[in-house]
Amino acid sequence: MRVLLLLTAAIASCVVGGVVASQGRAPENLQLFLLAGQSNMAGRGEVAPEDRVAHSRVWMFDRGRQWVPAIEPMHFDKPIAGAGPGRAFGLAVAEALPDAAIGLIPTAVGGSPITAWEAGVVYQETGALPWDEAIARTKAAMTQGRLRGILWHQGESDGTDTAGPLYEQRLRSLIARFRAEFGDPDLPFLIGQLGRFDGKPWSHGYELVDAAHRRVAAEVPFVAFVSSEGLRDKGDQLHFSAESARTLGRRYAEAWLRMATH
Repeated sequence: MRVLLLLTAAIASCVVGGVVASQGRAPENLQLFLLAGQSNMAGRGEVAPEDRVAHSRVWMFDRGRQWVPAIEPMHFDKPIAGAGPGRAFGLAVAEALPDAAIGLIPTAVGGSPITAWEAGVVYQETGALPWDEAIARTKAAMTQGRLRGILWHQGESDGTDTAGPLYEQRLRSLIARFRAEFGDPDLPFLIGQLGRFDGKPWSHGYELVDAAHRRVAAEVPFVAFVSSEGLRDKGDQLHFSAESARTLGRRYAEAWLRMATH
């Protein structure tokens, strides 16, 4: 009976909140990816059972700076964090690179404008310091791997007539600052397109942000534009549904793999 109880306890320790967790520690040679931006990177999709099943080679750097199996919600910017594109990206890269272990670093902050992604700036809505925290978390994660790219999904908060015209200059500066911080002038940077959802035409400000995304990707080396064409919102005309977020994540992976293998 005692043996049975011990076995039951051991099995239970591997299952937390319905999650089947991988055993062991994350490897020392992780392929690292920084997830940055605002709520559509953090994820607001409804978490499904499939989002809670661990993959043995896909890890995430949690709020406490520990490597744990990557399950949703990955982000912790707000209590409403849900399914986003990051995990699907990691799974797709792991499938394409069967010998690689993937380490995802969640740093997105819902609602944050691009001006919040500067040194020392506090995003007043949550009290977060998006830039400072992203840099610190990523450098801590880099003790266990190599940074291979940055996934950026942001711009909704800058899609106004006042911020839109300034967005391209700010985005170019952001990319240069990220690359300088991590000592890699060719660090891949992937820009996700804003969602164009039924019933909500883009404003002039959104069009300016989209044009900036496309132009920067076309002109700055090792930057790619990731289309959101055909993707759907979760019903709020703002955030991708979980299914569309997963599709977007796979598109990010395709863009990175094209860049990494050529």
